[in-house]
Amino acid sequence: MTFYRTHTCGELRKKDEGKKVVLSGWVNKIREHGNLIFIDLRDRYGITQITADKTDIKKEYVIQVKGTVFLKPQPNKNLETGEIEVKADEINILSRAKPLPIDLDDHSEMTEDTRLKYRYLDLRRKQMHDNIIMRHKIVKAARDFFDEEGFLDIETPTLAKATPEGARDYLV
Repeated sequence: MTFYRTHTCGELRKKDEGKKVVLSGWVNKIREHGNLIFIDLRDRYGITQITADKTDIKKEYVIQVKGTVFLKPQPNKNLETGEIEVKADEINILSRAKPLPIDLDDHSEMTEDTRLKYRYLDLRRKQMHDNIIMRHKIVKAARDFFDEEGFLDIETPTLAKATPEGARDYLV
């Protein structure tokens, strides 16, 4: 049986040194140093740095990495997983990506119209990701409260009838 991952990109720590792991996610960044590349692999839980031999991987590809967890000689204090890296034994490309029409790292030049046009990509940015998580937590807290108070969450369909000209909608 093949697993897409054994761990998420945000959970590996110092205690996991020496473990064989399988990670899957988007290529967030690539840094090349001769025949060695460093990949920041991203999923919804965080980022893990991967060390691999030079390969044809590009930014935003979805990949699966099989490798071993090692302690980094110089930890990256900007990442929660900054004390470790995964040395890749095998990298499988699960999905290739064309170059993105917007830069997810630098959105200072991006207009609101551009963000809306590419909203499916804009949602990959950390700020937007954090907003989605916050909204989920707020809605969950409200639903948990009402559930504990004995309320039922019932969703009913909205029935509407449009006029032939399409100028008005009538709620039924």
